[in-house]
Amino acid sequence: MPPSTQPLVYLILGAAGSGRREVLADLAEGGLGEGAQAAVLLAEGEAADTKFDGKLPGLARWVWRDGFIFATLPPGASHVFLVANGRANPVDQIEAFKPWLETQGGELARVLCVVNCQLAEHHPPLLPWFEACIHFADVVLFTHRAGVANKWLSSFLAHFQGQFFPCLFESVKTGRVKNPALVLDPQARRMSHLFEKEPEWIFTDADGKEMDEQDEADDEDEVSVAPEEDPYLIRDAAGRRVKILPEIAKYLPPPSA
Repeated sequence: MPPSTQPLVYLILGAAGSGRREVLADLAEGGLGEGAQAAVLLAEGEAADTKFDGKLPGLARWVWRDGFIFATLPPGASHVFLVANGRANPVDQIEAFKPWLETQGGELARVLCVVNCQLAEHHPPLLPWFEACIHFADVVLFTHRAGVANKWLSSFLAHFQGQFFPCLFESVKTGRVKNPALVLDPQARRMSHLFEKEPEWIFTDADGKEMDEQDEADDEDEVSVAPEEDPYLIRDAAGRRVKILPEIAKYLPPPSA
């Protein structure tokens, strides 16, 4: 069977100013195989970075408008990194990213989340925002650790590891990851099932109580079957998200001119 011609697409989450472009420059340089053609799609709302933008291969912008992503996968690219808007709601962007990717004919490789440790430590109310990003992430990369208490980092890690999050947690030192190839390995390790090709099915009884497959096989009463809905995408009767995230932009300095 011939190899797939679909480009591998990586979604990069994280707050603006977390060092995502610095990390991407390192990954593109040291994590791709021979002959790979990489390209970066940067959210239109992200300020220019004169230090690292020139190091990003095939840099172009994508547009976020009316809840939709407007961009085209670069022709000839084998690996595409789409950098989310780090001042906007990540769940809104992820919800739009899935149909966009399907329309473009790309294949999701991994979702990477870059955590600015200084930002997360100094602003505890942002934990739900990082929880949302990490829920969808295969790999979590810690940046800006200077001055951050080891106790805080251990507690932050324990919060997710105690819930058996399957994603990898790695530290970034001077803009570099220890093993770029491991970070980019297209193996799913995320908590979310949103991007699975075959949906998970949820069985509920007549009272709306969730059942496992064995209960479903033994139960003679009416059973409802529906595809699993990601908890971050669930909306109430008024169309509002059940899980509300803090507005990340309120905790960030204004974008550079």
